[in-house]
Amino acid sequence: MARWNHAATGSPEEPQSRPSGLRRLSAAASRHRPLTIVAASCALVLAGGGIAGASTLAFNQSHVGDQTAKGEQVSSNQVVKPLGDRLMTPFGKILGSTVSPDGRYLVGTSTDRSVALQVFDLKTYKPVAAAGTQAEAAFATAASNAGHPGMVYQKVADGSVGQEGPVFSPDGKFLYQPVATGLVRYPFNADGSLGAGTKISIPTVDGKQALTAGMAFSPDGDTLYAAVNGQNTVVALDPTAGTVKQTWATGIAPRQLRFVGSRLYVSNEGGRKAAAGETTMDSYGTAVPADPRLGTSTTGTVSVIDTANAAAPVASIDVQLHPTAMYRDGSTLYVANTNSDTVSVVDTRTNTVKQTIATQPWASSKVGYEPTGITMQGDHLLVSLGRANAIAVYQVNKRDPRDPTSFIGLLPTDYYPGDVTTNNGQIVVTNVRGIDARGPELTFSKGPGTTPATGHGTHSTTASLTRFTLPDDHQIRKDTATVFQQNGWDATKTKQAEGASAAHVKPVAVPKRIGDPSTIKHVFLIVKENRTYDQVYGDMKQGNGDASLAQFGAKVTPNQHALASQFGLYDNTYDIGTNSAEGHNWMMQGDDPAYTEKSAGEYKRSYDTEEDVLGHQRSGFLWNAIQSAGNTARNYGEFLYGEGKPAGATWQQYYCAAKSTMAGGDPKQLFTPDIQLHASSVIPSLNDITDPNAAPFDLQIPDIYRYETWKHDFEANGPKNFQMTWLSSDHTGGPADPVAQVADNDLAVGKIVDTISHSKYWKDSAIFIAEDDSQDGADHVDGHRAPVQVISPYAAHGKTVSTFYSQINMIRTIEQILGAQPLNQKVAAATPMLDAFTDKADLRPYTAVPNQVPLTQGVKTAPECGPDSLGQTGAAAAAVQRASAKETAVPASMRGVAEQWTQWAADQHATGDGAKEDVANPYLFNRWTWYQTHHWTTPYPGDAKVYGPADVPGIPAGSTSHEDG
Repeated sequence: MARWNHAATGSPEEPQSRPSGLRRLSAAASRHRPLTIVAASCALVLAGGGIAGASTLAFNQSHVGDQTAKGEQVSSNQVVKPLGDRLMTPFGKILGSTVSPDGRYLVGTSTDRSVALQVFDLKTYKPVAAAGTQAEAAFATAASNAGHPGMVYQKVADGSVGQEGPVFSPDGKFLYQPVATGLVRYPFNADGSLGAGTKISIPTVDGKQALTAGMAFSPDGDTLYAAVNGQNTVVALDPTAGTVKQTWATGIAPRQLRFVGSRLYVSNEGGRKAAAGETTMDSYGTAVPADPRLGTSTTGTVSVIDTANAAAPVASIDVQLHPTAMYRDGSTLYVANTNSDTVSVVDTRTNTVKQTIATQPWASSKVGYEPTGITMQGDHLLVSLGRANAIAVYQVNKRDPRDPTSFIGLLPTDYYPGDVTTNNGQIVVTNVRGIDARGPELTFSKGPGTTPATGHGTHSTTASLTRFTLPDDHQIRKDTATVFQQNGWDATKTKQAEGASAAHVKPVAVPKRIGDPSTIKHVFLIVKENRTYDQVYGDMKQGNGDASLAQFGAKVTPNQHALASQFGLYDNTYDIGTNSAEGHNWMMQGDDPAYTEKSAGEYKRSYDTEEDVLGHQRSGFLWNAIQSAGNTARNYGEFLYGEGKPAGATWQQYYCAAKSTMAGGDPKQLFTPDIQLHASSVIPSLNDITDPNAAPFDLQIPDIYRYETWKHDFEANGPKNFQMTWLSSDHTGGPADPVAQVADNDLAVGKIVDTISHSKYWKDSAIFIAEDDSQDGADHVDGHRAPVQVISPYAAHGKTVSTFYSQINMIRTIEQILGAQPLNQKVAAATPMLDAFTDKADLRPYTAVPNQVPLTQGVKTAPECGPDSLGQTGAAAAAVQRASAKETAVPASMRGVAEQWTQWAADQHATGDGAKEDVANPYLFNRWTWYQTHHWTTPYPGDAKVYGPADVPGIPAGSTSHEDG
């Protein structure tokens, strides 16, 4: 776990405005002209403060996937209708891309569909080839179903891909792909197909893999240089033999490489190395200069390597936060500072920053546009803004990088443009998420008592290419209005709220203006795991559900059903993330930063970024914003990683302690030394508000124990203005079977609401309940549609709310109630959940419903306090236990295979200190739950038999985790 030193250095909210240039240059070398930070037009003048009222665009009752004249709805509170021609691919997100030297082919590294490389013919504008870990027959079927039966496929063993795209040899005959432990060299054929790859390994150093990122050939083509992202170095490789010829130390987390003559420029996303005594936070084992309150990095640098002089020291140029993409135009180098939402303009003749371009097109918010790619056409600089689904266009003086850049406008793209390039007179954009998760439907099996469900899932990810001829400046300005509309931005800066006005405004549940008073003084946020709307509420006739997909319907989740009936059912609300790595970021930051988006191909630096400083946006977290508004906060497990659980503590112990306390026993038994937790966070501002007795993710701890520890603190100390709790049993995969774990989660939810609603705080409270993501279930509308609850005396009791909302709207609503400024432009543009509230209080409390599924069902070793008998005694209790045992019985002939799966499950990091969500390979996890569901006698759909975990077809030997799939 990272440790903090004293004395922070600077504030990430106001990144360095006067980069000092190369440290080995004299001050006189940069005095030719003063450095300026340029807001590229009047539209980029930034608001001095916050957002006064609600935002700009409501999506009414549209659903994700709906097509309108304005575009297609996606889950991130945006519509997409890109300029030019779209080529959509259903084979996963494209993380990075490159174009062949002859301009004929674009190749992208991809993830999430067992495909690592995708090849597109830019002449015919069709996909022509791919490589991946999927079985050949399975890919052939998928390609045929997608309308591309002629795609040539290369089966590979290593499915990991780095944060950047591949690179071609100068003659175009070979393609080099970055992977976690080095790179792979593929022969590249004239038809776009790939030959068999040859692995070039880069050795692991001090336990840190290479995590290869960007690559570049030397101008003479004899040497291949690679950014060794995981080891903070750059290596020179013999591109044929694969031997390492030289290694240079760089800044932290090198990303892209660009040559200017014999000098190699390296963007270091983590900035410079920390100085002695400086405040730091870790990223993949490196101490990164950091802000202790906001938990974000504070520096960004570009290293300069003189490849012609092996003895020359590596120089460094200070830029802003998270430098990633670079583009060279003559002696000018443009550097995208992704986390500062700026572009640094570097004069490579003097190695100094001459100006910094603000890529913040909406005046109401200066955070969260995420410039990710850069190219030029003529004197027009094009920058892809990932989180705005847009290309920003600027006019530059190609002869003098000191002349201020002027902003022309924005062009619309598909979902999350990652790369942009010019090719044969056209602009080609690679969109990481394409049209959202609208690919092939998926099948989910969730254990005894459920039936398999097939529908939309978040891992049905897509990507796309869009291409167009650059419009003239007049048309670009017109297209800017389209981008504003698609993002929900208003056309002018919203007036900042006047604090003095609050005294003259009548309190309402959700104020119209941030800073105005609310009748709600205590906000509770409960974060759960991985379920879809249909999976839980599909059987509720009040909403738009599909009962056939309700794997955890009313019997399993009686409290959530009762709460929806009493306080309102939300049947058109969406989680944005694909998985937990993204989902908790959306909940705590109102965004999934670009660093995490581009790490998805390997998830080696980190998965969840609780402890990774590079995964944190510069404006901080939800609790920071709430505290800055003068409110108090308390945390019970959310966004934590370290739990300090005693060695040997078992699910059975936690279960018995919770059951006894619920029955009136002494609460001290919750905190005996053999089970007491010591949870903490490496983010000081979160650690300061965390209850150390509250459990983070660990499926060895039932949610009823989490409820009891929360209740103990609530009754002893009362609530803060804001408190967040992580209830994770509905993730499934722990000692109890999936139905029992979801029932445990449901009971804990009901108990928390019961406790609050029977307390003196109920009259001015609101409880928000959401999944971090909805990845582990099917839904007939969209895989991102999730079960959400808003519970309060001021909730819209008894109604079905079908307004389009997402997690972003929920975060905006919490901030609106508590007077906190929006964390970023996504939250600033979101409409509060106004339809969820009324201004007339209904003070009737809620009484929890007992569970109807035994919470010990599937647990192999009965707890000392006995199995859960649903409150029954005698013969009735015995009948409950017999039925529970029958649900999980394993036939004698299959016990060997079942034991293999038990051993596999034990290695999936679902329990213990440092437990992680979603580590298990989903193709294996789904079979495990299927076999449990079908009593180990029925093969998984499409399989020939019941396989052991090492024998599942299409899964490389030794693959166990999500990044291998």
